[in-house]
Amino acid sequence: MNDRLTAEASVKTQTQGRAAAPPWLILTLVCTAQFMVVLDVSIVNIALPAMDAELGLGVEGLQWVVNGYVLTSAGFLLLGGRAADLYGRRRVFIAGMALFTLASLVGGAATTAGLLVAARVVQGLGAAVISPATLTILTTSFAEGAYRTKAIATWGAIGAVGGAAGSILGGFLTQALSWRWILLINVPIGIIAIGIAFRYLAESRDGVGRRLDLTGAITVTLGLMGLEYGLIRTHDEGWGSPYALVPMTAGVLLLAAFVVVQARFAKDPLVPLRAFRVRSVTGATVVQLLLGAAGFAMWYFLSLYLQQALHYSPVQAGLAIIPHSLAIVVASKITPRLIGRMGLRSLIALGALMASAGFLWQAQMTADSGYVTGVLLPGLLITTGMGLSFAPLALAATTGVARGEEGLVSGLLNCSRQFGGSLGLAGLVTLAAAHTLALSTAGTPEVSALSAGYARAFLVSAVIAAVAALATIAIPGRRATRDAGH
Repeated sequence: MNDRLTAEASVKTQTQGRAAAPPWLILTLVCTAQFMVVLDVSIVNIALPAMDAELGLGVEGLQWVVNGYVLTSAGFLLLGGRAADLYGRRRVFIAGMALFTLASLVGGAATTAGLLVAARVVQGLGAAVISPATLTILTTSFAEGAYRTKAIATWGAIGAVGGAAGSILGGFLTQALSWRWILLINVPIGIIAIGIAFRYLAESRDGVGRRLDLTGAITVTLGLMGLEYGLIRTHDEGWGSPYALVPMTAGVLLLAAFVVVQARFAKDPLVPLRAFRVRSVTGATVVQLLLGAAGFAMWYFLSLYLQQALHYSPVQAGLAIIPHSLAIVVASKITPRLIGRMGLRSLIALGALMASAGFLWQAQMTADSGYVTGVLLPGLLITTGMGLSFAPLALAATTGVARGEEGLVSGLLNCSRQFGGSLGLAGLVTLAAAHTLALSTAGTPEVSALSAGYARAFLVSAVIAAVAALATIAIPGRRATRDAGH
């Protein structure tokens, strides 16, 4: 962390009798937690064959090892964010980290398929509590201005790198030790994080006298989980299957019921609809949803292309995308300076347009493209654009938010990214598979058909990212957000 940030940033809230923690320690704590949460989405992928060999998970069990985490972490994000506002950010962060750490221990020691899947589900619940708490701790600990901008830029970069690092760490741990260590590695880190949070993290909350909206929490959580589950099923069953349509329809109906509850019946609504009257919140949420839909599937398709078309090993494939992760870090680190010059909206639009151009380039890939022109260069353009947008989106959503609403907005932003990513992954995988099947049926060689399917998915991602750039018009312009970079 930079010395200036350590020396000049100030922590705004303190618990009585507790010395304020150094800003660098708070930033390190929340970035580590966010890294763990994002990492555990993808770190299991490379270890799935080893898990199946030892526990006999089968095809459906392997899917639930991945999707059990995704479903619960997405479904409970809003609840986790609101709980942090109402019951205390420090308390909720520690509770979420304890749950995540315990579930990691149980999963790493699991002797049956059912126990492993159950541990992943509980791990996802812990992640849903931790993720919004990390951002709201930053926004309540650092005053608005340049230092909050730097802190959020670092948080965004670390979280993004966590997603890319999963395949690398998963491959190394599985190959060098055992698949169990992809979960057990969380235990010592979690224990240290809990100890630091308990000793140094100041408590803050704004929900005295208010209750958690349980009806709203149940309807939105089940609605999001139903929609997520249906989208996941489209990969195997197709979009017209009742196994996909029934849960998606139920999810939509539950989300509609949630809106009605929030508007008419909830005394202390989980998501006050007035929040969407704030242009910055609504605009940032929509853009985040679209960028998540465009970008989340990139790692999935690149990993497959590297292994199937270029014949890389899992570890080699993980190492091949390290430059992509570095590009995100570099872009995020220069973001604070660019915000002061361009404003939030212009920088978000620039990042989305760069990502769109990179996806369009990536869509030219063939089985013979090779690493440099088929993966590295277009990928660097995509990830640089994404890296430029992370911090400005978080700042646009949280700058000027009323006291007590930080956790809510953090949950909304995280939920939109997660849901957008799941929606994009389900749709793009189905699209790529259909195009690959059509080409294979017509006699195209397997590797060429697979590469063409991935290219078609990247072409759609380019369109989605371009729409995200257009959607930035909903975010207030430079004049409304200029203080974020000063």
